Amino acid sequence: MDYIGLINQMKTAGVRFADGLTKHEFDAIEQRFGFHFPPDLKQFLSLALPISDKFINWRDSSAQNTERIRERMNWCLEGMLTDVENNRFWMYEWGPKPADLAQAKNICEVEYHTAPRLIPIYAHRYIPETPSEAGNPILSVYQTDIIYYGENLYEYLLVEFGFKKYEEIEFDNIKRIRFWSDIIDSWEADYMI
Repeated sequence: MDYIGLINQMKTAGVRFADGLTKHEFDAIEQRFGFHFPPDLKQFLSLALPISDKFINWRDSSAQNTERIRERMNWCLEGMLTDVENNRFWMYEWGPKPADLAQAKNICEVEYHTAPRLIPIYAHRYIPETPSEAGNPILSVYQTDIIYYGENLYEYLLVEFGFKKYEEIEFDNIKRIRFWSDIIDSWEADYMI
């Protein structure tokens, strides 16, 4: 995949970039936030770091930016808990939904923490940390309204910045991601209680 060409295309679409992250910076970021970048995201961010609005500025280690990143990482759980409380979100795999709201939210939180961690990329688009290999799909996450937004990082960036239509995503070729793909499938099948 030609990330250099893609970066140049993104620049024409108005995306601003800084120099790519160094090995030392990757190590520090992964230690600070407790995750590992998938190899394709790491490759992309080592070439150039997008710093336009809605992107994560991984280089900025200020307290304010660190808190902003933590909020973006926790936003997915907060959205799920909101839907457990206010909507009908509940997965059959979790067993019967408890009548006690605190207990239901606790079960949701436990299940969430067994799922592959989602790493924010742009706005409410995320990439799963695991499996730790290239080609993980990009997820658009808004509470439990979760959809695929790209077969992989490269294809996602084409879609996000208008170089490929959303309708051209090859949904049949998207890698399944434990937990997250189940939620996507559940909406499609009205699988939730």
